[in-house]
Amino acid sequence: MEQVNASRDHPIDAETIAAELPGHHREELRLWLRLLTCTNMIEGEIRRRLRRDFDVTLPRFDLMAQLEKTPQGMTLSDISKRMMVSNGNITGLVDRLVASGHVTRRASDTDRRAQLISLTELGRAEFRAMAEAHEGWIAEMFAGLSHNRVEQLMELLSRTKSSVREASLNA
Repeated sequence: MEQVNASRDHPIDAETIAAELPGHHREELRLWLRLLTCTNMIEGEIRRRLRRDFDVTLPRFDLMAQLEKTPQGMTLSDISKRMMVSNGNITGLVDRLVASGHVTRRASDTDRRAQLISLTELGRAEFRAMAEAHEGWIAEMFAGLSHNRVEQLMELLSRTKSSVREASLNA
């Protein structure tokens, strides 16, 4: 739903289009489009910077982040649940990280059919460097918001999350 405005020669997002036609859309739809636009902008910039600075994809970074939180290792199934993607997607990522020396696989002590995936020392060191840069990028992107605005936005998003959860339970 992205189109190009020839006069400015850059993409216009769905939220901007909806805002230009406020009578045609309910404010809840415009709000959702604004949230989506912000999310897509931030994610796109994080993807770009991870690729530029570390030659890493966002899914690889996300997988390493999950493993960093669980030093004892995780099964493929646990990783896929946390990342909300299929085991097949995780298997490919893990294969590439094993090949690059960033993660290891080992049989589970309790279930020999399951493999535990863990970061190696190399993986842990490189992830920490990426995580530090990532945190700085996020801070930079939100630098235009005061501490009070961030707190207000967190409260509003918390209420939004509760509202979505409630609507999901009632559907």
